[in-house]
Amino acid sequence: MSERQPGHTDSAPRLSDHALEQIIGRLLQIGVLISALVVVAGGIALLVRYGGAPADFRSFRSEPSELSTLGGIVRGAYRLDSHAIVQFGLVLLIATPIMRVALTLVAFWWQRDRLYVGITTFVLALLVYGLFWGRA
Repeated sequence: MSERQPGHTDSAPRLSDHALEQIIGRLLQIGVLISALVVVAGGIALLVRYGGAPADFRSFRSEPSELSTLGGIVRGAYRLDSHAIVQFGLVLLIATPIMRVALTLVAFWWQRDRLYVGITTFVLALLVYGLFWGRA
């Protein structure tokens, strides 16, 4: 049988606050960068396709109904619809801080910090509810 090393514990190693801040900061940077690139790509595609068309400000035309749901936006972006690509970039931008909260939840779970797991789970549930089911 193996002997225990002095000072050895069975608990999971703790992630330092600085390391967690670095990981979360990098996640936010990457999320914003990717969403910006997607929006710019969609914007360029919009300009290429519709840039020469005259603007008509006499009447307001809202976005097509398929671009008002997450599924419709994803399907449109998959079909390379430039409007949907811009919308998808904006969805990615909105999803970035939600992913931050999810990553924080995992870190607190890994550190076995029950209080913060509970609080973060509640915050994440509110964000997801607001994103998918909350209507103003």
